[in-house]
Amino acid sequence: MEELTASLKRVFGFEEFRTGQAETLRDLEAGQDVLAVLPTGAGKTLIYQLYGYRHPGCVLIVSPLLSLMNDQVDRMRMAGFRRVAAINSLTGRDERQAILRHLGEYQFLFMSPEMLSQPTMLSQLRQVDLSLLVIDEAHCIVQWGPDFRPEYLLLGAIREKLGMPRTLMLTATAGKTTRQEIAHQLRCQPQVVATSVDRPNIFLDVEDVGDGNEKQARLAELVGKLPGPGIVYFSSKQLASDMALWLQSQTGKVVAAYHAGLDNESRFKIQQQYMAGQLDLICATSAFGMGVDKNDVRYVIHYHLPADMESYAQEIGRAGRDGEPSLAVLLYAPGDEQLPLMLGQANRPTAVTVHDYYARPAAFDVNDPGVHLLAFYRNHGISEAAVVRLFTRRERERNRALAQMLSYVREPHCLRQNWLKAFDEQGTHSDKCCAPKAVALDLATLGLQQSTLATVTSTKTAWRDQLRQLF
Repeated sequence: MEELTASLKRVFGFEEFRTGQAETLRDLEAGQDVLAVLPTGAGKTLIYQLYGYRHPGCVLIVSPLLSLMNDQVDRMRMAGFRRVAAINSLTGRDERQAILRHLGEYQFLFMSPEMLSQPTMLSQLRQVDLSLLVIDEAHCIVQWGPDFRPEYLLLGAIREKLGMPRTLMLTATAGKTTRQEIAHQLRCQPQVVATSVDRPNIFLDVEDVGDGNEKQARLAELVGKLPGPGIVYFSSKQLASDMALWLQSQTGKVVAAYHAGLDNESRFKIQQQYMAGQLDLICATSAFGMGVDKNDVRYVIHYHLPADMESYAQEIGRAGRDGEPSLAVLLYAPGDEQLPLMLGQANRPTAVTVHDYYARPAAFDVNDPGVHLLAFYRNHGISEAAVVRLFTRRERERNRALAQMLSYVREPHCLRQNWLKAFDEQGTHSDKCCAPKAVALDLATLGLQQSTLATVTSTKTAWRDQLRQLF
């Protein structure tokens, strides 16, 4: 531990580790594969950066999002790590060729599962000395693998082809079942380092609204009253865009939409503006949030019902990372559960479709997302019966997860206890803990009022004015 702490101070200037960092590094140094379940803001990236500094070879990081990947590369270069690169769909042909020519010289390399699964890329990586394989946002293996990005299901086989390198799996939330599935898919038996998912400074609130109009009105009321930066999550890209414009006109706040329908340049600009404090609110789909290192988010509101408790925990965990009082509100109208049910089934072919495709694949449109999914499984030698079993199991898991989410929404006593139970934890109820559906939300008591924003804004403006004068 003394040696690790000395490295920490030498590389990053910190005197001590955050909770979970030292334990994870200690297990990695002992030759163990590790699944680290650490909350948002716990400094998960420092773990593999410090490990890579201490060991020769290349740290290969599998990352789910282009924006997250490029942001991490930029941050590492600013922190002094020069031998770092990313290969993804945004990497130009000449730059990619240059990286590949010098592949063995890199200390850190970022890739998506899709890029990593390409045979030519995998062949070149087998020639590289890998000191560590990192699966960032490892819960995506379970949430996305079966019916969205099936390349995640290849990571176990890819790991074997790379010679079973020491592996670090990182995520902010993973219940017992998810942990088991991650280990199963990656074909390992990792040491688990986990801290509590609980965030006591985040007040939990569920509010029943009669219909869409009442929900929209309540959203505008909350946004108008709440201070500081916030995030509102939607399940619809179009509604996120429409509501961003509407909320700006209704509240006078500076609002932008962020979702997968925007081009990469627009998403990058919006994320940077939000980080710099130039936006008060982001209306987002789940595409926003991974790797967003913003400490002062005061509230997260869910306009639509999340599909599962793990997604919900990930998203509300983006509030209050500075430890100050923050708020998570879920607005629920009767029938809201139909949308996650419909979205869950959108790309999942029926047993009949699977049978027809395997019988005559040429008769299907390859541009259809469901057909693309079936083509992936067929091309990788997975049988029709196995695919049907996979989708049946996936539907059963989604229904179970949604039932758990509805149990939270309908909780009459303590939301925190209900939430923690989903992660095999226990909590104690208090007045500053939560407001279940029958309890009114009191922003004044929580210290979350618009007046707070005026103080913060004036301080921030004065600071910027002083900086302009100095330079």
